[in-house]
Amino acid sequence: MLRVAVIGVGHLGQHHARILAAAPDVTLVGVVDTQPGRADEIGSKYGVSGYTDVSHLYGRVDAVTVAVPTVAHVDVALPFIERGVAVLVEKPIAGTVAEADRLIAAAAARDVVLAAGHTERFNPAVVAALPLVDRPRFVEVHRLGTFPERSLDIDVIFDLMIHDIDLLLAAVNSEVTSIEAVGVNVLTPKTDIANVRLRFASGCIANLTASRISRERVRKARFFQTDSYVSIDYATQEVEVYRLLRSESMAAARPIIQGGKLDVAQQEPLAAELSDFVAAVRDRRAPAVSGQAARDALAVAERVAEEIQSAV
Repeated sequence: MLRVAVIGVGHLGQHHARILAAAPDVTLVGVVDTQPGRADEIGSKYGVSGYTDVSHLYGRVDAVTVAVPTVAHVDVALPFIERGVAVLVEKPIAGTVAEADRLIAAAAARDVVLAAGHTERFNPAVVAALPLVDRPRFVEVHRLGTFPERSLDIDVIFDLMIHDIDLLLAAVNSEVTSIEAVGVNVLTPKTDIANVRLRFASGCIANLTASRISRERVRKARFFQTDSYVSIDYATQEVEVYRLLRSESMAAARPIIQGGKLDVAQQEPLAAELSDFVAAVRDRRAPAVSGQAARDALAVAERVAEEIQSAV
């Protein structure tokens, strides 16, 4: 049985605890939260101890998941990595690229798994769609949400848009060569809505909009590529694919378009993410979303934030 603990059981971390408590071949050792009473509340739901200090877990776990505020990611994760404990850190993996590099270097030195919580990569719609994305020329992404009560310590780029930056880096598989961006702080001192145009070395252009001040929730991505179109609805876990059929005999005829919705098996992305992390630790393999992949997404997000600041 893999001994696992959850550090930070707020809005997201409580679901880490729920899933890991029910996972086969996993023992949930305990949960940690600095908010008085919170760890005991969540721990009691799943029959485990609650702590306010992570030091209670040293020497008692094989792996931990970290879902604390971003500013504390390195301080919480690094001591576990240095003790040879596998760590999954929620996105963004760290507050800065330099901090992400510290985590990656420590994990490499101790040969332990370092995974990142880019949950959207485990969305079954994304899993079904990515193999169909082939040298896209234009990508349009909208990730709009209502005003949250959490993650206000970071702006919308690092809270929401980073999901799509990570996905684009995986799908396009090309270096970002230029960035144009605009952002507005509406309800907080941080950027609450941003629009970004990324140009890749492959020639692909991606237009991303992220907002946490919208009246409705929208989470969609559309990939336009030669002779085909792939559409992902993250929220409903639906994928639509359309292809243009060509042949020499059809050269002068009207083009034929075929496609429609794919069959996608519904699944909770967070459950798939945690299952992959546990399997990576047990099998001593790389996780589906590595610390390096999360670092690359963070690096682009930092460039977006710098572009927005330079325009102010």
